[in-house]
Amino acid sequence: MSNSAANIGFEKQLWDAACVLWGHIPAAEYRKVIIGLIFLRYISAAFDKRYQELINEGDGFENDRDAYTMENVFFVPEEARWSTIAAAAHTPEIGTVIDAAMRAIEADNKTLKNVLPKNYASPDLDKRVLGDVVDIFTNNIDMSDTAESEDLLGRTYEYCIQQFAEVEGVNGGEFYTPASIVKTLVEIIKPFENCRVYDPCCGSGGMFVQSAKFIQAHSGRRGSISVYGQEANADTWKMAKINMAIRGIDADFGPYQADTFTNDLHPTLKADFILANPPFNYHPWGQEKLLDDVRWRFGTPPAGNANYAWIQHMIHHLAPNGKIGLVLANGALSSQSSGEGEIRKKIIQADLVEGIVALPTQLFYSVTIPVTLWFITKNKKQKGKTLFIDGRKMGHMVDRKHRDFTDEDIRRLADTFERFQDGTLEEVKGFCAVAGLDEMEKQDFILTPGRYVGIEEQENDGEPFEEKMGRLTAELSEMFKKSHVLEEEIRKNLGAIGYEV
Repeated sequence: MSNSAANIGFEKQLWDAACVLWGHIPAAEYRKVIIGLIFLRYISAAFDKRYQELINEGDGFENDRDAYTMENVFFVPEEARWSTIAAAAHTPEIGTVIDAAMRAIEADNKTLKNVLPKNYASPDLDKRVLGDVVDIFTNNIDMSDTAESEDLLGRTYEYCIQQFAEVEGVNGGEFYTPASIVKTLVEIIKPFENCRVYDPCCGSGGMFVQSAKFIQAHSGRRGSISVYGQEANADTWKMAKINMAIRGIDADFGPYQADTFTNDLHPTLKADFILANPPFNYHPWGQEKLLDDVRWRFGTPPAGNANYAWIQHMIHHLAPNGKIGLVLANGALSSQSSGEGEIRKKIIQADLVEGIVALPTQLFYSVTIPVTLWFITKNKKQKGKTLFIDGRKMGHMVDRKHRDFTDEDIRRLADTFERFQDGTLEEVKGFCAVAGLDEMEKQDFILTPGRYVGIEEQENDGEPFEEKMGRLTAELSEMFKKSHVLEEEIRKNLGAIGYEV
């Protein structure tokens, strides 16, 4: 199994095998088990590659920690190397061996202190199945091509996170934004090399992964971005740190998890790109402690909804030519309550809103409510203008519950933004329109795309309007008559069996 074809379906194979581990373990604990193994396999592979390079150089530095850290490689002590784990796979001690490996890695790599899961010796974990999962990692990933194997482990991590989000439902939304939504944000704002990317509610770090992929796909270096994030949930913060380590992305998530509003860990940061999917309509968010906060340039957000706290927090952290792409519940487009309408008006008048995209329902595992993508930009190309897109008919159902965007959908949205920015966009009724500040003022500064794009033009079937109207009215009248006849029939039948109606 030395080429990528041999790895096709590896993610699903691992997931299916690992599902046997569920037993009575809570979902969050199960998640830690799988994530920890992916991480352990990754750092061991990177270490082995560097170890062999040092052996070949013949200078005797193969056990020098600095020789690894200088190449952004974790030093892995012998008891934590995958060869040690694999050798113990089918012994009763496998759980204890993995826990010891995690402790050893944390002891040698201070940035991971208290980050790695250490629950493998739990009596709830079936050690025979755990050994089988270790075997899958051992036998199905060929480390002769380390770069390819690392990418496979990264994709496996992403796949498993997605599956966890689906299984955990509402709770899954706390750490996972569907990849197609993240990709849409990234394709539209287009991060570039040597930029600062920030997510103030970063979940498991998906925004950063897609940003790095975008830069790499456009002939840049994947590790060339400076990543800053913050996350309030302790387990999710750990997931994000592990995700960045697997991807080889150097990230600053602060020394611990913390609430972004009450304990901003990056107070002086001015980011080139901000990507975020904040909790929808989040409350309470600590407004009473932050009434005079410097971030509320456009007005103090209401205590009962953090939408405009998130928006203003991000604007505060934006560089002079920076761009924001974020996901918000639709209420933020039109709400007039508790001063939100006035805040929105001031943000629009400051010429910061570059684009609004209405999304279809059922894109998220956690909620079914419709949401919108906001694009906020300093120093816009098209001054005084905002692009509105109604994408509610886009995407396709992948199963009964979930919708997803195709690559073609994402490309269409990104191309529409490019043409808007270049001044070459032709408006399409029912899909996209450009509005100036005057037009938005006429709409009371409400940003619902449907108000601007109008209704999709219908095909002309050749029937004159008056004739069609007369025909349809006659058909409707006939239906009403039939309904009255049917109603009388039902009344008679019910009366015959003694029911009064």
